[in-house]
Amino acid sequence: MNISAPAYEKYKKSLWNLTYRITGNAADSDDIVQETFLRFLQNSPEGSEDQCKPWLMRVATNLSIDKLRQRKRRQESQAWLPSPVPDDFLESINSNVESANPSARYDLQESLSFAFLLAMEALSPSQRVILILRDVLDLSVQETADLLQISEINVKVTLHRARKIMQAFDKTRTKDRKNNLARTKHVLQSFLTLLESRDISGLQKLLAKDVVLIADGNKEVVALKAPMVGRENVMRLLVRLNEVYSSTTSASFLSLNGEPALLFDRKNVREGHATRFTLHCQTDENGTIERLNFVFAPGKLALIKT
Repeated sequence: MNISAPAYEKYKKSLWNLTYRITGNAADSDDIVQETFLRFLQNSPEGSEDQCKPWLMRVATNLSIDKLRQRKRRQESQAWLPSPVPDDFLESINSNVESANPSARYDLQESLSFAFLLAMEALSPSQRVILILRDVLDLSVQETADLLQISEINVKVTLHRARKIMQAFDKTRTKDRKNNLARTKHVLQSFLTLLESRDISGLQKLLAKDVVLIADGNKEVVALKAPMVGRENVMRLLVRLNEVYSSTTSASFLSLNGEPALLFDRKNVREGHATRFTLHCQTDENGTIERLNFVFAPGKLALIKT
């Protein structure tokens, strides 16, 4: 079977959207999409061009599950974060991609957020895939079963278990996305201002008592091996690092995964430390920071060209 250039571009974007949601890693998605089309060239299915999409999705999904399982086996701690993806890249990759049904449980934008991708870490690879196919891409039970080559009963049972695990995330979902994004940007601005001015009292008020800090270096640069929990612990770390690097650090706002974020650039860092990193935060409805997500790994920042 041959595939036209327009169809190739369309399917390439669809596959990237699918595989990024499964793996949470942009570099892995690039590799999986490339490998999928390589296998297509080597052993393309029979039929028309329109009939090749299920085959491509099946191969990409299986490769994504393999990647996810490999990462889970290698992962020595919970200090893992998704690859931050700039909004302009997402807009380009989403162009001409078929949108999911508006009635889908999770919309396409929400399913790219850090909060959603992190919540899915509690799912098994098969649960993660079926949740995405059913509740994000809005495939039917039969379509999902056919794609994964499993029974419809298996799809229903796995989805039921996945939804049960996702209940904690569902309870925190906001119905007013616009105001939530504005609040997040305001909180990040306040955090940056308080940190730069060394306003300890202000930082204490901004951080939740049980705030969690995640720093993902992916073994490429120095980072915490496990999440840090507690206002006092997090405050101590932030203040100490700011004292060391404040004069050589600059920060800028940008939108990553559809959410406000900060990009930090540092000069004259110690050997093995990150020269640039991003920060996402999660807040409660009152604007108190509940979680700070720092991505230090250079390999995960490749798409950020700023």
